[in-house]
Order: sequence, then C-alpha cells, then structure tokens
Amino acid sequence: MRGGEPARRTWRYRWVVLGVATFTQAASGFFVQGIGAMGVHLQRDLSLNTAQLGLLLSAAQLVPLAGLLVAGELLDRYDERWVVGAGACVVAVSLGAGSLASGYVSLLLVLLVVGAGYSTVQPGGSKSVASWFDASQRGLAMGIRQAGLPLGGVLAAAVLPVLAAALGWRVTLVAGALVALLGAVTFVCLYRRPPAQSPARDSAPRDSPSRDSAPHDPEPRVSLTSWFGARLRMLREPSMTKIIWSGMSLVSVHSGIGVLTVLYLHEVTAVEAGPAALVLVATQGAGVAGRVCLAAWSDRGGSGRYVCVLACMVAVIAGMSALMTPLGRSPAAACLLFVWLGFFGIGWYGPWVAYLAESAPRGRTGFALGLAMAVNQVAVVLAPPALGLLRDLTGSFVPAWGLLSVITAVALTVTARGGRRSRRPVA
Repeated sequence: MRGGEPARRTWRYRWVVLGVATFTQAASGFFVQGIGAMGVHLQRDLSLNTAQLGLLLSAAQLVPLAGLLVAGELLDRYDERWVVGAGACVVAVSLGAGSLASGYVSLLLVLLVVGAGYSTVQPGGSKSVASWFDASQRGLAMGIRQAGLPLGGVLAAAVLPVLAAALGWRVTLVAGALVALLGAVTFVCLYRRPPAQSPARDSAPRDSPSRDSAPHDPEPRVSLTSWFGARLRMLREPSMTKIIWSGMSLVSVHSGIGVLTVLYLHEVTAVEAGPAALVLVATQGAGVAGRVCLAAWSDRGGSGRYVCVLACMVAVIAGMSALMTPLGRSPAAACLLFVWLGFFGIGWYGPWVAYLAESAPRGRTGFALGLAMAVNQVAVVLAPPALGLLRDLTGSFVPAWGLLSVITAVALTVTARGGRRSRRPVA
C-alpha cells in the first residue's frame, strides 16, 4: 500500500507536467500569435502593406531555422526545465525591450530575438510530455500540449487588438512580455523529469556503453561534420519523409490562416475589424479543439496516427477550395469556413507531433523534434510574406488560397501511400 501511493502520486503528477507545458507554450507564443489579429491596427499605425505585415510573423520564425536544431541537442543533454525556462525568459526580455522600438525595422529585430528564445519552448515542451506519457495516452497528451499555441492565439486575438486600439501597439509588447515571463517562472518552478529518467541516461545514444560498464573510457572524438551528418540521416527515414512533407504544407496553411483571416473578412466580406478579430478567436479556438480531439482519435484509431494527418489535409483542401467560390464572399459562410479550417488546419499538429515523437530514434527524441520543426520553419518563414505579397500583387486573396490548396494536395499525394502502416510501437 505504501509502495503504491508514491506511484499513484507520480502518475498524477504527469497531468501537472502536461498543464505546465501547455501553459508555457501558450504564454511564450502569446504575442506572436496575436500579430494577425492586430493586422488592421499595425497596418494603420506603422503604414504597412500586407507583405510587410507577413514579414513580422516571419521575423519571429527565422532564427528557429537553426535554433530548433541547437535546442534539440540541448534537450538531449540537459534538463528540460532549464532549457525551456531560459528560452521563455529570452522571449519575455526581448518583448519588454521591444516596447521601446522606434518603428517597423526595430520591431523586426526584436521579433528575431523572440524567435531565438522560442526555439527551446516548442521541442522542449513536446519532449517533456512525451517522456511522461506512454503510447496509449501520448496522442491525447500531445494534442492537449500542442493546443497551447492556438490557445495562446485565442487569448491574444481577444486581448491584443483591444489593447492596441486603446493604448497603442507598444503596450501589446509589454503585455506579451509579462505573459511570457509568467510562463517561464511556472515551468521552472513546477516541471521535473520522470523519476526513472536522468539527464545523463536520456542523453546517451542507444548504442553507447553506460557509465557503469565503462567508467574510465573517454568519449570518442567525433568531428562536427560526422556529428551533423549522422543526425541529418534521420531525414532519409520513410517516417521522416511523411513528417516533413505534411508538416511543411499544413504549417503553411496555419500561417496563412493567422495572417490573412482578419484582412480577408474585413476587405472581402465587409466585416468590421473588431468582429473579424473575434472570428479569428473562434478559428483559433477550433484549432485548440482540433489538436485535442484529433490526437485522441489517433490514440484509438486502428489505422495509425498518420491517417489522421491525411484526413486533415483532405479537409483543408476542401475548405480552401470553398473560400475561392462565391460561398467565400458570404460573411456567414466565410466565418464557418475559417472555423472549419481552424479545426483541421491548426488541429493537425496534435497527431503529427505524436507520430514524430514515436518515430524518433531512442535517445534522440529532442533532436528529432528539433530537426522536423526546423524544417517546418522554412515554410513558417516564407509563407506569411509570400502570401501577403501575392495578395498585394494580384489584389485578390484567391491566389493565396489556391497556392495553399495546391501545396497541400501535393503533400497529400506524396505521403498518402503507406499511411496505414505509419504507426509504430514504442519500446
């Protein structure tokens, strides 16, 4: 009985870890997720076109191209508590300094630093949850944890436009800094590793000798080229191929929803800026529900987690196609379509990241998460300004929705084969 009670307390604490990781994710991404909702205010106050607005989102995602790889390696070597906590603190400090920015260029530079700090939060939170939950509940747990990003978007879309309208855009950076700092403090104070896991053991490669078996053997020296090449060989794995294709297409859709929803509703369907921001709140809320529900489905579906990702791609293509028809010019129909796109075009991340964590080599979960997310960053960086520029050049949103539909259709075609065999038991 005595032995069972500590085990039960440990079992219950994983839900605390899940809550902490989810909150830190939402807090760290709070300001960046609200940029699209503030689009009308930022365009007015800083005299921006759509491409420049999209570039603000890209600036926050540029450094993670390399930062996610570094963060992944750090997570395989050190305690997530300090890696994630330090990154969230960088987000908070840089946003606080950004409130003093003199204009658009200064704001871009601030968001570059924000991206550097955020590089640790995304893979770090995913690894912390994956280490506490087994395969039977990992999809649901990952879905809840990954719901942190759109959850932060829901709160940001509801709060930041109001602050920007009443007090100016600089105050929104102060608000973002305070929220990010709260997330950092919460994670550092409450997170701990599972009892059976130690930093040294977790960071050791699967085929390396233990410290007990060879206490005096020095570690072999490996050149930087060999070290990097060994890790990049993960990209050749069939599971990683599916991860990359689907991730890059669907993260482009997510970026497009974030930067274009409010502008589209305001310009095409004549919805005022305030109500349009509320539609983005509902869209992000649907994404929260999607990340949880779709990940839970992947836990119980016998056909594998990746089939759930394929279903999301089909749903996204259908929604984007409908936006390009006269149906997309109706305010009510357009709002419903964006909620649909939120559920599938944001919700896909739950089962996707669970599939990624289960496909990673033993002892390299952190780096595998960082590598796949770094590849995704290419699309995250390019999509917002590219879609904004396409809108500026053509004077229409139809080419942007069409491009996203084509990219998703290509990814669906390339990765659909073998999707039913994608689920792999975890040792």
